[in-house]
Amino acid sequence: MENMEISYKEFVLLFSWAIYLFEQYLSFRQYKKLKEPNPPKSLQDIEEVREKFKKSQAYGLDKAKFQFVSALFGQIQSTWVIVWNILPWLWTSSGEWLSYAGYKTEYEITQSLLFTVIMTVMTYLISLPLSLYYTFVIEEKHGFNKMTLGLFFMDMIKGFLIAGVIGLPILALVLQIIKWSGDTFYFYVWIFMIIFNFILLTIYPTLIQPLFNKVEPLPDGELREQIEGLASRINFPLKKLYVIDGSKRSGHSNAYFYGFFKNKRIVLYDTLIEQASTGHELGHWSLNHTIKVLIISQLHNLLLFFLFSQFIHDSSLYKSFGFDTQPILIGFMLFQFIYAPVENVVAFLMNILSRKHEFEADTFAKKLGFGSQLRSGLIKIQLKNLGNLNNDPWYSAYHFSHPPLPERLAAIEKTD
Repeated sequence: MENMEISYKEFVLLFSWAIYLFEQYLSFRQYKKLKEPNPPKSLQDIEEVREKFKKSQAYGLDKAKFQFVSALFGQIQSTWVIVWNILPWLWTSSGEWLSYAGYKTEYEITQSLLFTVIMTVMTYLISLPLSLYYTFVIEEKHGFNKMTLGLFFMDMIKGFLIAGVIGLPILALVLQIIKWSGDTFYFYVWIFMIIFNFILLTIYPTLIQPLFNKVEPLPDGELREQIEGLASRINFPLKKLYVIDGSKRSGHSNAYFYGFFKNKRIVLYDTLIEQASTGHELGHWSLNHTIKVLIISQLHNLLLFFLFSQFIHDSSLYKSFGFDTQPILIGFMLFQFIYAPVENVVAFLMNILSRKHEFEADTFAKKLGFGSQLRSGLIKIQLKNLGNLNNDPWYSAYHFSHPPLPERLAAIEKTD
């Protein structure tokens, strides 16, 4: 039994450091690509690429150096938390603080909520210097940061409040469901989380996002008419067309759609107003990519909850990490440590699927007649965001959910 108690912690630490070293090796390969003096041959004849190449390489190098530091900091932090039994200390401390308020140890859900708040605040405070440096040094240096310090901290406070108002009650309900439903809790928790995700997807654009961004209807004009005509052409049930003030915080660009059934909405960032990008996003809808990813994600969640149900009563799991009690929330956190190898494999496979979907959506946009516009738009987005033009194949395969620009352009040119 003693060997089993030690092996859980050893397994987590060993795998954690193995993944860290592997990812740093990939990052080093990418770092070398970012020091190459010329863009890929397929892009060298494009004037805009030649003009922006050095800037994109400099931005990529700065982000790569930051990643080396932040990854090492995060790895040391997580190792310190495990080796020095910080989680048991936080759990015990939260129980002691509750006792001062008159609560006893049987109030596990209340203690779990307090533990979550303390751990979240500590995590934010520890990572705050790195977040400030990335936003106000790296992003500022390369012209992407549009935020003030006041807006940065206001967003952080809003995030805390939203997490508290929504996250804490949901956590309490999940813990209560587990207590109520016994050994089959994984099925009931799974169903509850599906319902919650649908509700969250519904209220986020109308209630949560307006707290951070100003969302307005896209003004009448040629672009609106073109997008509405395109949506009608492929029977996309477009109800609303919005533009969001993404430039308030960042110079990066994006576009997306949301909504269920016959009530779809398209949102364009004011940093990117492109019809070809809309054609690409509509390709995801027409090819049912969102539904496919949603189904796979939910099946994975069911597997996660089921496997957790097999570990929830394993006392050696708790003892190996320094706990003398078996709280449900702690059990799930420790199980996630054990489950990390599976999560890494699933994330890699989801990236493969995502890249496949991106190629298919590009093909869809080209078949609509936007091939040349899509090619121009992809180059424009990449250069506007100073995205990496030279990418190591191993690094991009492991990390990127979207194919590198040269691969997408080559696929567009080959598509009939």
